[in-house]
Amino acid sequence: MQVFSTYEHSTYLELCITELEQMGIDKESILAVPLDNRVEQRKLLDTLHRADGVSLFDKGAAIGTAFSVIGASIGFTLEWGPIYWGLIGAASGFILGFIIDYILFKVVHKRKRQIRGKTSEVILVVNCSKDQIEKVEKILWANLALGVATLENS
Repeated sequence: MQVFSTYEHSTYLELCITELEQMGIDKESILAVPLDNRVEQRKLLDTLHRADGVSLFDKGAAIGTAFSVIGASIGFTLEWGPIYWGLIGAASGFILGFIIDYILFKVVHKRKRQIRGKTSEVILVVNCSKDQIEKVEKILWANLALGVATLENS
């Protein structure tokens, strides 16, 4: 049987490994694998196959709509007429909204990009017999594992 668990880098991981060794599990049956954290920048524009939930289009569309209505309304009294001023208002509103979203994403959210809460940084794999599984899981949970899963060897 294999028991998988995820941990943060902490002393609880070391305490867990020590407890497992004291329980009678060999060092060769315990594997701790550190995970690499994401270092690449997120992409600004989404594709058909990949979307991350950040949209630079929303504010631009809303502000562009508002500016086009205002431009068309004012355009009745101006020389070029309501259609041209509505289009000018839509384009300038969209560009303004896009720039606002871009600045918010690049400057403000860059500081907040770190994931809040607990993150998995180490995967711990323990090979044990079926009669040891309950004790191993109890030790893993007692030492603040973020998640535990059991897999039966075939």
